[in-house]
Amino acid sequence: MQWAEVIVLIVLIVTVGRVLRARYGEPLDRSGRRLKGRRALADDGSAAEAARLRSEVDRLNDRIKVLERLATDPAKRLSDEIDALKDR
Repeated sequence: MQWAEVIVLIVLIVTVGRVLRARYGEPLDRSGRRLKGRRALADDGSAAEAARLRSEVDRLNDRIKVLERLATDPAKRLSDEIDALKDR
């Protein structure tokens, strides 16, 4: 391989790397430095996704509370509530 081919190959590799970095992003901290390891994975998620997940967890917790109440209430009270809902 001649030097010209090696230089072209190096330029090609660097260019592909920069295109991939631009396309898929690179996690940065607030000062613009790259993050590495777990911090990169933890800081890579968006705030909107975190808010959506929190709201879903809250909704699921509410459903669990209802199911716990139904499981621990006496059968007579549960039957009365079902009958009251049927009468509406």
